[in-house]
Amino acid sequence: MDATSPNGTPSQALTPAKGTKEDAIRQLADAGASGDGSIFSQLTGNPFFTAGFGLAAVGAAVRYGSQGLRRAAELAKRRMLVDLEVTRHDPSYPWVLNWMTAQFQSQLKPAGARKDLGTMEYLLQRFTPGLHHLQIDTARFKTAGGSEQTMFSLVPGQGRHILRYKNAFIAVNRERIGKSFDEKGRPFETITMTTLYHQRKIFEDIFQEAHLAANQQAEGKTIVYTSRNIGWDASAEPKRRRPFDSVILEEGLADKIRDDVQEFIDTREWYLDRGIPYRRGYLLYGPPGTGKTSFVQALAGALDFNIAMLSLSKRGLTDDLLNKLLEEVPPRTIVLLEDADAAFTNRRQTDSDGYSGSTVTFSGLLNALDGVASAEERIMFMTTNHIEKLDDALIRPGRIDMTVQLGNATEWQIGQLWDRFYAPYDPEGEGKKQFVERAKESGLVDKVSTAQLQGVFLYNKDDPEGAIAMVDQLSSVMHAQDKQASV
Repeated sequence: MDATSPNGTPSQALTPAKGTKEDAIRQLADAGASGDGSIFSQLTGNPFFTAGFGLAAVGAAVRYGSQGLRRAAELAKRRMLVDLEVTRHDPSYPWVLNWMTAQFQSQLKPAGARKDLGTMEYLLQRFTPGLHHLQIDTARFKTAGGSEQTMFSLVPGQGRHILRYKNAFIAVNRERIGKSFDEKGRPFETITMTTLYHQRKIFEDIFQEAHLAANQQAEGKTIVYTSRNIGWDASAEPKRRRPFDSVILEEGLADKIRDDVQEFIDTREWYLDRGIPYRRGYLLYGPPGTGKTSFVQALAGALDFNIAMLSLSKRGLTDDLLNKLLEEVPPRTIVLLEDADAAFTNRRQTDSDGYSGSTVTFSGLLNALDGVASAEERIMFMTTNHIEKLDDALIRPGRIDMTVQLGNATEWQIGQLWDRFYAPYDPEGEGKKQFVERAKESGLVDKVSTAQLQGVFLYNKDDPEGAIAMVDQLSSVMHAQDKQASV
């Protein structure tokens, strides 16, 4: 029977009929589809959520979720990747740039060479990105003939690069940091190399290979450093080493100096054990053209050393800067101070700009040579045309350990120079005898410099007879110079 209300009207059944359970579930599903009773509907219907608290909570959740993902990515990167940074101030910076250029060039094989590649090597080469950001590096140098030549090279430019080395992919980022510049006017830059952590040992191989390539480039050559701003600047192109026997000094003198320098190099521990400053100074003096500077260049080549040239009359040179330069001489480098007598003679002569020379004082020079703050492990050569103008305090033992006079050409030197130029054309030595006799008769022995004799031989490179014929002419020139000097 149907239930009725108190007023007699039929009422809905209070107990569910058969099938009511399934109907209830269907009604709930319909309500969820329509939004009634769903979580989203409850949230949007909540006044606190719609007032902004809920939105703030969702935003915070998104924010912290993104931070968590970023930190998780950074953690994975630290676990899986390794970075190596090289700054411009590090000596290996140019080595790495040149190595990168050579590495990319080695991967660019001609089409005909692809047949020799395996499938995997071909695919790796095929999909290895190329070098798309380039920067030009310009160097100027003088040839033996005195003309200036310009050499261009391409190095990886600013930006990101991908290279492959020993089947390991390396991400390279060359980046300019800020707007700061070093003392040479170069912007501050860094190179960051990134690879997988388990391949981190390839960095050692890269730097060893880059260092070896740099040494091979300078092998058989002498790097000449000159002072620039507050540091040493290497020459753009290393000079080919000058043969030691190309500079003809008085008999046995060149070997004597070389042996003394070599002994100094070999007795480093002896100096240190006895508390003696490990430095040695040499003074070469004599007329112009007797081979003072040339001998230092030949000596550096024979000892596998470089040369750092410094003029004491250089504009802007101060006592502090001089001391700093001598403290920072590159390793295995001979310091060459040329024309020491002219350092303090032209201070009152000014040019059109009002410049009156360097501000190096005599006491500053002495302190830089052997003062308390002077550098250790140094070989220095000083040259002068007028030793009489040098103060005794400058050339005393401890500052100058060996003083050597290089005079004009002796009879022995004249004969040695002749052999160096004309030995293939004069195997019997008859031309040599004629030239030496003519030189003695004309009064050239001990009067003419080796540079003047070399000029005559260069003018007659393949003509010994022409060199003999020019003896009288050379004698006339020498007598005219002597007469003018006496006046």
